[in-house]
Amino acid sequence: MTTPCQAPLMQALAGIDEIECVTPDLNGVPRGKVMTGAGFLEGRRLQMARGVLLQCIMGGYPEACFYGGEDGDLALVPDPTHIHRLPWSTPPRALAICDANELSGGPSALSTRGQLKAVIARYAAHGLAPVVATELEFFVFAPNPDPTQAFRPPVGLDGRREDGSAAFSISSNNGLRPFFSEVYASMAALGLPRDTVMHEMGVSQFEINLLHGDALLLADQTFLFKHLLKEVALKHGLTVVCMAKPLAHTAGSSMHIHQSVVAQGSGQNVFSDEVGQPTAMFRHFIGGQQACMADFTALFAPNVNSYQRLCHPYASPNNACWSLDNRSAGLRIPASAAVARRVENRLPGADANPYLAIAASLAAGLHGIEQKLEPTPAIQGQFEVPDALLLPCTLHAALERLKRSRLAIELFGTEFIEGYIASKTLELTSFYDEITPWERRVLAAQA
Repeated sequence: MTTPCQAPLMQALAGIDEIECVTPDLNGVPRGKVMTGAGFLEGRRLQMARGVLLQCIMGGYPEACFYGGEDGDLALVPDPTHIHRLPWSTPPRALAICDANELSGGPSALSTRGQLKAVIARYAAHGLAPVVATELEFFVFAPNPDPTQAFRPPVGLDGRREDGSAAFSISSNNGLRPFFSEVYASMAALGLPRDTVMHEMGVSQFEINLLHGDALLLADQTFLFKHLLKEVALKHGLTVVCMAKPLAHTAGSSMHIHQSVVAQGSGQNVFSDEVGQPTAMFRHFIGGQQACMADFTALFAPNVNSYQRLCHPYASPNNACWSLDNRSAGLRIPASAAVARRVENRLPGADANPYLAIAASLAAGLHGIEQKLEPTPAIQGQFEVPDALLLPCTLHAALERLKRSRLAIELFGTEFIEGYIASKTLELTSFYDEITPWERRVLAAQA
């Protein structure tokens, strides 16, 4: 017998034979299983090995001790607010974002979606709710079947490839209008509201701003959007790349996180007082961000390539300075009305897991609020970063800092942090197992 709450779901999934039941892994990659539509509607329990949440970006796993020696199962529990028909799929198919829960019923400590929900709950215990918006940059390239060759932009309508002079252009010469039209239609079908889209500084690089809202919702939307981009690109014979730095000598791709905090019930922005001035809570939030950024750099910049973006500092600041409307600072306070006062964390790259990056940034701010931490003085204009506000500049250095962080253990738990470090260390080792063209070209001729 169909219950009243099942009827709309059955109607929404009419004609759907398969449902992708996915949850974000450590890197924000959708992992899971494909279930039949009938099985999904019957509410069959779906299970997946715990180790999948720690799967490395190249496919390997750390030692089993980091996810339970027996590698037992987790339950994938669909979020009823995130069951979507996939508009780009033929034949019809659906996707459900799932929580990864222990079989005992509680959230898995290895789940980055679960980590974000825990941070939001800590805000709620103070009568607060974080509000977030993400800005995601990405590149649209021609297919790249040979990874030893550099990415190239697609051929434009004039028969040429973009050369880097199209920043902020709204021209259709790049030939991508059909691709973006389907991206926008797919966003609308999935309920992903967009604010602005623009051509960024890089060759065939673009940025989309998602509208601000509930922190978990924005993480889910960013997760879905990245999946959507890649799937729609494949239909159009294109490749979307969310690496932090896919091209040499050009800008990298960020995922800036805009953050404010409101009082539950009233919805009032607690960063501004009744006359529109910054509050103590605003200062403490910034102080917490500054106190945690070095410890959490590996969570915001999770790959070897992340630091290629950060070592070229223009608009990709690898520092914990804060400033009013200055893009050279890691923490920027955008020009806005008092009601929209917010802190922009400019450290995360497009390669960051949105759940983990948002969780880490919000946890840092709440730590500052709870401990009443005061920030350093704001820095304006051109400035030299004080040593105390410099951040790790390689993945190895960032992981070493994370290993020593008692605060990371306190906020995210031993199991998660140790599992994260183990997985990322395996990825770093895999990178060091290869010799790059630069090394062969430059060093082989040395005596």
